[in-house]
Amino acid sequence: MEKHLQTAAVLPHDHERAVLIGRLWTEGAGPTLVRVQGDGVYDLSQLAATCTQLLEMTDPVGTVRKFRGPRLAPTAEVLANSGPDACNPAVSRFLAPCDLQAIKAAGVTFVSSMLERVIEEQARGDAAKAESVRRAVVAVIGDNLSAVRPGSPEALKLKDVLIAQGVWSQYLEVGIGPDAEIFTKSQPMSAIGVGAEVGMHPDSRWNNPEPEIVLAVNSRGEVQGATLGNDMNLRDFEGRSALLLGKAKDNNASCAIGPFIRLFDDDHFTLDTVRQCDLAMRVTGPQGFVMEGSSALSMISRDPLDLATQAMGAPGQPTHQYPDGFMLFLGTMFAPTQDRHGPGQGFTHVVGDVVTISTPALGTLVNRVNTSDRIAPWTYGTGALMRDLARRGLLA
Repeated sequence: MEKHLQTAAVLPHDHERAVLIGRLWTEGAGPTLVRVQGDGVYDLSQLAATCTQLLEMTDPVGTVRKFRGPRLAPTAEVLANSGPDACNPAVSRFLAPCDLQAIKAAGVTFVSSMLERVIEEQARGDAAKAESVRRAVVAVIGDNLSAVRPGSPEALKLKDVLIAQGVWSQYLEVGIGPDAEIFTKSQPMSAIGVGAEVGMHPDSRWNNPEPEIVLAVNSRGEVQGATLGNDMNLRDFEGRSALLLGKAKDNNASCAIGPFIRLFDDDHFTLDTVRQCDLAMRVTGPQGFVMEGSSALSMISRDPLDLATQAMGAPGQPTHQYPDGFMLFLGTMFAPTQDRHGPGQGFTHVVGDVVTISTPALGTLVNRVNTSDRIAPWTYGTGALMRDLARRGLLA
């Protein structure tokens, strides 16, 4: 892990002009909101006690640029201490950059992942059946639905045809229907950050990482920045029944967000930058196993702004409120089919896998895989944060 937690590897390629927001854990003090730069991390707690509070500002990027908080530690030192093996309690480490926000996710936003979800459903969560089911599904509906705009008249006609052929699926409904799948991935304060261990359920035998971009949205529905995420997914659980989605998605340490939120600015990083991001993912495991994949946001079937709107409702007519804002996973086109344990078995994680997710504009999120029952339990929630902030005199 140590080789992955280097400043040059983790920070965006143009970090010198980026405004990066992170959170630092210091023993005895708790989390501190910081600005992350190449040479060090700088305290923002006198500007905003929480990430949520910062994103509620009218001009967060301009405000952070003008603020001069004290330097707390070298960035390289904090990164080196953020891995599961090298953690020194006397040295600060990075947390997930969000705090009080709800953690939401959009599913089935890419054609390739939509097809894999249909295959999971038809295979009833059995990885051994996936390849034969894949061939049968593609023979009926094809593998190129990218030209179909969700909710369009053409999509509705396609739905009628597929129903007539007996292959309509709940995943096709949210993939090309008018309503996106928006679900709760994890609880506020539960996400793990760069370097920490990411968790899979110990009973899962078919699972995978999901490399995604995550939007940082405030309570007014304004998208203020973006970061990376790993939406760990249990294909066998969800494949057995869609009603197991909560168990498939939300387990101890199953949600990784980071390394840092990059705030939008008018010159170098905008929502259009996000729309053109290409994510690279690499899994390295025991016995020399390597798997590589990618996910291009330009191939997404629903625009990121549309997904944020679907999470809240139209401007002026919200159907849901998020008083502390929300983090929104945008989905992935990556659905691994590479055999790992034998022909037709597909991919699944093993303990010790190291997952890196990267794109030049946002840097690299790296985590090592373990089972959720062997990772330290999540104990620091919103109540603990409020107590620590009050003790430090940071609550108005």
